[in-house]
Amino acid sequence: MTSTRLSLFDSPLFLGFDQFERTLDRVKKTQEGYPPYNIEQVGDEGLRITLAVAGFTMDDLDVEIEQNQLTIRGHQREEGERVFLHRGIAARQFQRSFILADGIEVLGASLDNGLLHIDMKRVAPESTARKIEIRNGGSMAPINKQITQKAVEIDS
Repeated sequence: MTSTRLSLFDSPLFLGFDQFERTLDRVKKTQEGYPPYNIEQVGDEGLRITLAVAGFTMDDLDVEIEQNQLTIRGHQREEGERVFLHRGIAARQFQRSFILADGIEVLGASLDNGLLHIDMKRVAPESTARKIEIRNGGSMAPINKQITQKAVEIDS
């Protein structure tokens, strides 16, 4: 007996969204409550993510964007041989990810008083509308050849 998982992306109206669904699943699994963060609207087109990263320096933090996924990592380094009588402030690592919609541009990041600010802006997407040629006849051979050529280009 096989089990089938149904999702919104199983609809025939969402062709090619399987990568998006895998990304959502990955982000859901990696999220935890640390560090706390805010997301705020700044003006008409601006957004700001603010993370509370007290104790982290700029050298301890890494902000990266890859394929519409913004990832913030923090790694505090232990400082030599320190003897703690009480250690209530843990030096912990973290990774927090955000999926950015198309048209969101990351402008920059700044660290101020233990708060990491990441500023973004909504950019109007360019129109990608184009006419599709309708060919006479039922042969799909030229189209299938183009698809095969593109697949070979991607693999190489």
